[in-house]
Amino acid sequence: MNHKTITNWSGDMMFEATVPGGKIKFDADVEVGGQDGGVRPKPTMLSALAGCTGMDVVSLLKKMRAEVSAFRVEVDGNLTEEHPKFYDKVTVRYFFKGEDLKKDKIEKAVDLSVNRYCGVFEMFRSFAKVTHEIVYE
Repeated sequence: MNHKTITNWSGDMMFEATVPGGKIKFDADVEVGGQDGGVRPKPTMLSALAGCTGMDVVSLLKKMRAEVSAFRVEVDGNLTEEHPKFYDKVTVRYFFKGEDLKKDKIEKAVDLSVNRYCGVFEMFRSFAKVTHEIVYE
């Protein structure tokens, strides 16, 4: 399967990307010539990681019949100081809420996403130390 995106410059530091499923506007901070009218490319990568692993976990939990009332993924990335700046350390935190949580199934779903299914997780591992943790609220 091949994915293709098309990204057009809209002036100043603004770009609009057409990706499978929609559009994304990218822009920079005002102090570096942008107009603060869109998301930043690097943090968007962290969101892609959260979305990929989150979709895996939700799908797996549904198959395992392990219900949760709320679920979120938070991703923190440490950006290097030298150019080219990139994330060298990334932490993924999975937060679950619910009555009678089936922790064994939740942990299995997260493990399967982290180590088998999430391609974005695998991509991040090629350039960053990636850790994860599960938090029950």
